[in-house]
Amino acid sequence: MATQPNSTAADHIAQTGVTVLTDPDTLDFYAHDVYQRGADLLAVVRPENRDELSAAIAATTSQNITVIPRGGGMSYTGGYTSSKPEAVLFDLASMDRILEINETDMTVTVEAGCTWAALYEALRAKGLRTPFWGTLSGLQATIGGGMSQNCVFWGSGRYGTAAQSCIAMEVVLADGTILNTGAKFTRPYGPDLTGIFLADTGSLGMKANITLRLVPEAEAHGYASFSFETHDDTLAALGEIERSGVSTECFGFDPSLNAIRMKRDSLTSDAKALGKMMKKQGSVWGAIKEGAKVVAAGRDFMDEAKFSLHVLTEARTQAAADDDLEHARKLALANGATETENTIPKIVRANPFGPLNSMLGPEGQRWAPVHGLLPHSRAVACYDAIKTLFAHHQDEMDALGIFTGTLVSGVSGSGAIIEPCLYWPDASNPLHRDTVEDAHLAKLPQLDANPEAWAFAQKMKQALVDLFYEQGAAHLQIGRTYRYRDSLDPAADALLVHLKKSLDPRGLMNPGSLGL
Repeated sequence: MATQPNSTAADHIAQTGVTVLTDPDTLDFYAHDVYQRGADLLAVVRPENRDELSAAIAATTSQNITVIPRGGGMSYTGGYTSSKPEAVLFDLASMDRILEINETDMTVTVEAGCTWAALYEALRAKGLRTPFWGTLSGLQATIGGGMSQNCVFWGSGRYGTAAQSCIAMEVVLADGTILNTGAKFTRPYGPDLTGIFLADTGSLGMKANITLRLVPEAEAHGYASFSFETHDDTLAALGEIERSGVSTECFGFDPSLNAIRMKRDSLTSDAKALGKMMKKQGSVWGAIKEGAKVVAAGRDFMDEAKFSLHVLTEARTQAAADDDLEHARKLALANGATETENTIPKIVRANPFGPLNSMLGPEGQRWAPVHGLLPHSRAVACYDAIKTLFAHHQDEMDALGIFTGTLVSGVSGSGAIIEPCLYWPDASNPLHRDTVEDAHLAKLPQLDANPEAWAFAQKMKQALVDLFYEQGAAHLQIGRTYRYRDSLDPAADALLVHLKKSLDPRGLMNPGSLGL
């Protein structure tokens, strides 16, 4: 079909029966991700199921119009912000059903717009969960987004990244073809066709339905926290704990991020979160005791001038969880740790999918994380390089009110995530105002646009991206940010380009993402 004028393009898509939105406020909202605004959109499409998604994609690309997938909107790497104007964005949040929980085969199939929080709650009632079971943004982040972006946190210390829990998918290609990537009970079956579409940041096809593995939910848990004088010791302990396989999550903060968290959170929210967890477990007395421990520990349980590391273990029995925790404790102490109150891991586990208020800084500042996944053997050298970069620009950052904080985390079988976060004074965008809780937002200063700080933040973000490339880091959430194709050898890059042309010959599926 020949390209139609844009004034009639949305009407043509709407003839498939899918919801199409074209009002200016909606288009402006969906043009933003957490970090920046992309080009103007032609329309936003909201399919309700796989067949509507297929028909609407075909109707859009038949007009030679670009299509872009969006899950929960939590990207900050340009995963769905188009550089080309007049694209059609597909908001998949309405495709949120859990299609099948198969307790015999230990699989679950969901639509791409199902959130990690919704799936966790549905499975928890049956004593089950997925191995990797979500990001901290899982209240809004979707499973389709997790498969496209790849991500880490819950379960990553034992089970790795989100993509490693996936068995099969149904993917809609650029011409509307529905592709089933493999058997819904095992992966791979022959060459790993499922893997082709994992971590592709939506550049090869849109996820429609996803099948994940299941494991029994843990019945017992252990928690420990430690402080360290240096990042070298922190990363050494994290590496030993990850290699030992005893933790389900192992993460830590530098002194700056410790201070930011202490400033943002409150003792009241800590006690409420723990009470909520204990009540879910059916123990009112346990809730009272845990809340009392938090009050007794206060907010001074951690020296903000030091590095922190937090370890969570789980097992079928408490003895097993405690044994794993004791092993982690020995490894941490052997690397110079001082054990501290275990409030933070308890709080985080008590409310695994909490409000998404941390996408703004403690005084309303803008926030942008930049990460690298490093083998343990290169983690300290990379961290040293980051410190040198920040030190070189410290005077400029101080003058503009820009500051940083760094998170580290262990990923089973892969190494360590190092994630420096930039904070700068600047106006929030519509996505922030829609996502951050109203009560929390009301407490924050409303900052004005700050073009000078924004320009410098962009400069620093790119400097970090380049630094991680030079350090040989890998990345999750590649989007339009990280130098993925630069890191490929020529034969691998040629194969990737050939695959893109085979699946999307006109380059209409999320162009620019993944560097394609």
